[in-house]
Amino acid sequence: MKSKTTKRLWIAVGIGALVLMLLIIVASVINLGERLAIIHPYVAYGFYGLSFILTWFLIINPIRIILFSPAFNIETVLDKPSKKRYLTYKKVASNLMKNDDISQREKEELKKAMKDPVDLLNALQHLYNTTLKKKVNKVILRHAKTVMISTAISQNGRLDFFATLTVNIRMVKEIVVTCGFRPSFKNLSKLLVRVMSTALIAEGLENIDFTELLPSSAQTFLRGIPFARVVTDSIAQGIGNGILTMRVGIVTRKYLFADSKELSTEAIRRGAFVETIKTIPSVIKDSFQSFPDKIKNMFRKKPEESESAA
Repeated sequence: MKSKTTKRLWIAVGIGALVLMLLIIVASVINLGERLAIIHPYVAYGFYGLSFILTWFLIINPIRIILFSPAFNIETVLDKPSKKRYLTYKKVASNLMKNDDISQREKEELKKAMKDPVDLLNALQHLYNTTLKKKVNKVILRHAKTVMISTAISQNGRLDFFATLTVNIRMVKEIVVTCGFRPSFKNLSKLLVRVMSTALIAEGLENIDFTELLPSSAQTFLRGIPFARVVTDSIAQGIGNGILTMRVGIVTRKYLFADSKELSTEAIRRGAFVETIKTIPSVIKDSFQSFPDKIKNMFRKKPEESESAA
């Protein structure tokens, strides 16, 4: 009874977080639309239409894809799977066989194992803990770098909120699509709250002066360098948001991959924290290495352009 009550509570919290998210988006759109209406009413109407399309493709549709994916946990079970669980295994396997992230040989092994529930479970466990786990880790690192770079460049808290929100939702959706299944509604609600709080923190970091956290000698040194405070704050904000995004991705993966004995809130938090601390230095390094290349590519002529010019 207590577990059912906890589950319902978390689902209610998740729905509340989703409603709050949509209210913030609607309020921001209306606020900017009223300013554009001063220029011309049709400019505002066009903005409202564009905002609806972007909200659908960047937020609502990814959440829809996540919700309608089958729920499943890669967990160790001693008893023979029930008929309902076997049907879930087959649905997950069918989704994976449509996935280009696994090889043809792995697809054929899944197809052979679909005749027996125990064989199918073992095949899924092996596939997730080898090929797909590596794929999911790459997805997490890629989106963490995206958030780190985009929020470091942005100098607006509300833009940081939307960038972090959309990237985190897209990351969770991509992990779910890659795996072919989603966490339970209870864990999805926890994830939604975590994504929402991450986006709100990203917006709040814009108002923090990170140079004040440095020693007084470092502060004196930075005051003598033009724009040093802005650059330092932007880099710190980007790193902070990248760390939070990595935690969301790692927690999502642990909800999907954790063994049933390890699936506790404390174990997941501790594991996500340790893994984030270990991985974030390489993410920071890759982000700053790719950042100059992205700037240079903006001004570099494409091959077809240079050929046409010739």
